[in-house]
Amino acid sequence: MGFHTFDVDRADALEDEGRYRFCSREELLALVRPHERMVAADLGSGTGFYTDDVAPFVAELYAVDVQPEMHELYRAKGLPESVETVTADAADLPFGDGALDAAFSTMTYHEFAGEESLAELRRALRPGGRLVTVDWSAAGTGERGPPVSERYDVGDAASALRDAGFAIESAASRFETFVCVARR
Repeated sequence: MGFHTFDVDRADALEDEGRYRFCSREELLALVRPHERMVAADLGSGTGFYTDDVAPFVAELYAVDVQPEMHELYRAKGLPESVETVTADAADLPFGDGALDAAFSTMTYHEFAGEESLAELRRALRPGGRLVTVDWSAAGTGERGPPVSERYDVGDAASALRDAGFAIESAASRFETFVCVARR
């Protein structure tokens, strides 16, 4: 992932339920649309805060993070049965072509946004596969999340996804965040 990764020394903050203010469990589930046969990936999973919300509803869920220390913390917390940790950069995913039904990213798009990563995500998603992105917006105040200079706005994210061959299903800007749902 890119130029900014979450400081593992502050990983306990990733378990703060105040994060639901920016993307609730219910919103994430409605966006991802999980089902019992789904194979999905959480990109930038960290300690598994949002991974745990989706795990009960899918067959397999890969918790993808570039920092092995995050996986250690997640394993110590306890992995759901359907979750497998994967240490990888979004530009080099260890999945076969079309192996994923869906992928989602909550507050981590800014860490991996780039042509190589988006092309790799498109390759790993099956035709019609869903990519859900909820991230800090460049239009936000910067009071929480990464510095505004490291963020994207919804238009930039949607354009980058279109350029990578995705069809944009929906894109919305909110107060501090944006949501973009794309299909391969």
